Formats: sequence, C-alpha cells, structure tokens
Amino acid sequence: MPSFTQTAGAALAVILPFVLAGTHDTCPNTTSVLSCSGSSTNTCCISSPYGLIQQVQFWDTDPVTGPDDSWTIHGLWPNDCDGSYSENCDSSRAYKDITTLLQNAGEDDTLSFMQDYWLSNDESDEAFWEHEWATHGTCYSTLEPSCYTDYETGDEAVDFFVATVNLFQTLPTYTWLANAGITPSSSKTYKLSALNSALESAFGAPVVLLCENTNEVYEIYYAFNLQGDVATGTWVPASNEDSSTNCPSTIKYLPKS
Repeated sequence: MPSFTQTAGAALAVILPFVLAGTHDTCPNTTSVLSCSGSSTNTCCISSPYGLIQQVQFWDTDPVTGPDDSWTIHGLWPNDCDGSYSENCDSSRAYKDITTLLQNAGEDDTLSFMQDYWLSNDESDEAFWEHEWATHGTCYSTLEPSCYTDYETGDEAVDFFVATVNLFQTLPTYTWLANAGITPSSSKTYKLSALNSALESAFGAPVVLLCENTNEVYEIYYAFNLQGDVATGTWVPASNEDSSTNCPSTIKYLPKS
C-alpha cells in the first residue's frame, strides 16, 4: 500500500512507489516546484499546462460495479489551473488492448486490481480503460514519449494506469465515510455537509461530491497538484477549481444491492 506523509500545518502529500514500464527521464531540481505554482520549459518534469489533477471515483448502485465496501475508479483527469481542460490530445497514442499492454509490461497486479475496482457500468471494461487513456491520459505533458529514455510504444500508458491505481489506493472513500459513521443505507439520509467534512478531514483538502436521480451520491472528485512527473512524483492534495455540486443539502448514500 502506498504511504502518506504529512507535515504540521500542511496538506497531506502522497508519495507513491512505482514499477515503471519504461525509463522516465530523471527530474533534478524541479520536483520542488508544485504544478500550478510555477512554470518551466521542462514539461516532462512539471505538469503543464494541466497542473490540477483530479482522481475521480464512482459509487455505482444501478447497475452495481465493484465491491460493496469500496468506491471504484473513474479516472485521473488533468485540468488547467483555472479548471479548464482538453481531451483526446494525441490520437496517435489512443492505444487499444490495455490488458495486453499491462501484461507485457509485467503489471499483472495492476491489471488484476483494475478488474476489481476500475469497472464500467455501460460498456466493456477494456473499452472504458481505452477511453480514459485516450481522453485524459494523452494530455499529460509528463507522459509524452519524449520524456522517456529507451522509449517503447505504450510505456507512458502503463505508467498512467499504475499511477491511477496507486493513487486510488490512498483514497479509501468508503472507509473514511464509515469512520465518521456514514455508511450506505436504503432508509437513512445524510447531510451533504457531513460527508464533505469527513472526507476533507481525512484527505486534507475539500472534495466535490456529485449526485444522480436528484439526491443519490454517486461520484467524488479529489484534486491534487503534482511535484514532478506522473510516474514518480509526489501528489499534494488541493482544492478543486470548480467546487460546485449538483447535490442537495440532504442526500442518500444507497447500498450496492
């Protein structure tokens, strides 16, 4: 399990260990620069222009996806520091067959985790992974092929999926809510402010919850700034630039049943 580090009065920083698919160039003298707080011509080492990165999770109840005691992965989305973003940044790297790509890189554990926790509710899981990589993964400046030594096709996509899985494992939304006495129920309702408070306290920065069917919570956005590159950097919790929610003040947190 990746580890947390925290300094007094500072936001929680997440330092992630990685098994790299390829060899990302080292980033000396740049990892102290936090994305969205500085600039550099070396965009292999500083995520630019998309330095606000959101780890997005689902709580799917109809149809159900994933374990009944865990949220699941939606994706890892790079956004500009003002909340704007681009998608599908390089169609030439819209890889197919993510399963084989991960297997060939020796990332069987990552793939196995994705098969349990990165699931689609309306298409094949493989198609979902391909979409998330093509739509969002190709927009990371630090994952450009030119950022790699001895690059082989797909190295950067493997790093994207490993990073997303490892980061998700540091964000146990279900557990954080349960620790605050907030558990799924078909009869109870909860104050949105109670969920926000519990999650912000555990995460170290405000989160954004979204609802469907008017008042049923189903999605969460965690935001980060990044020191270094996606493959080896340090993730620092941040506030979402767009903090709006479509949830009412009282919501349902339905069980997966």
